[in-house]
Amino acid sequence: MANPRDHAISARIATDAGRLLVDIRERLFSQGADSWTVKDTGDLEAHRFIAEELKKEFPEDGVLSEEGRDDLSRLDKERVWIVDPLDGTREFGEPGRSDWAVHVALTENGVPTAGAVALPAIETTLSTDPAPQLPPPHGGRPKMVVSRSRAPAAAMIVAEALGAELLALGSAGAKAMAVVLGHADIYAHSGGQYEWDNCAPAAVALAAGLHASRCDGSPLDYNYEDPWLPDLLICRQEFKDEAVAALRRAIDG
Repeated sequence: MANPRDHAISARIATDAGRLLVDIRERLFSQGADSWTVKDTGDLEAHRFIAEELKKEFPEDGVLSEEGRDDLSRLDKERVWIVDPLDGTREFGEPGRSDWAVHVALTENGVPTAGAVALPAIETTLSTDPAPQLPPPHGGRPKMVVSRSRAPAAAMIVAEALGAELLALGSAGAKAMAVVLGHADIYAHSGGQYEWDNCAPAAVALAAGLHASRCDGSPLDYNYEDPWLPDLLICRQEFKDEAVAALRRAIDG
């Protein structure tokens, strides 16, 4: 299982990568750079920083990063770090938006055991140790966090079943952390994600005492040759049974 050093270093790397991204964003926009340059530079520099730090701190561990060349030797390793150096590249490239994140997570035999999600624009990092403390239930209609452009089918199924109010946000990490922070109660996604999109958010959510699973309720596991992991449910425990039941009915047709 993960040790205190794993938790601490994942939080430190995510936080430091986030600070680097904030500096890049502010500097390039102040120089008149276009959004594509800002996004590409952020992706590349954050990946380089995180990859170097993980290699220095954990030279024997495997790494899977959205922006890196996939070394399939990770499949033979017990410990594998799964990283999204810049989750929400679109939002990062829009001045003033804060709904983007940095994901750093450790999996052991495919199970997420340590990790952190940094929300650099609001100077916040949520990690697995110390785990976030969930706010108490707010009462009233549950709040469902959804994508800015088009809510996925899973979100609409759960929203209809629970009578949820919709809240639009950008990146997957920002959505998941909205549930951890108590701004929302449920995050359901279908239609396409990769392991790096949800591994660190799931690790933090589970550590905080939230439910996190596939949409059919099965456990999340990681470090496959094909990192496609298309669906996810993160929610407060009081909504788990009803949300999973609604999604299973839809899956079963």
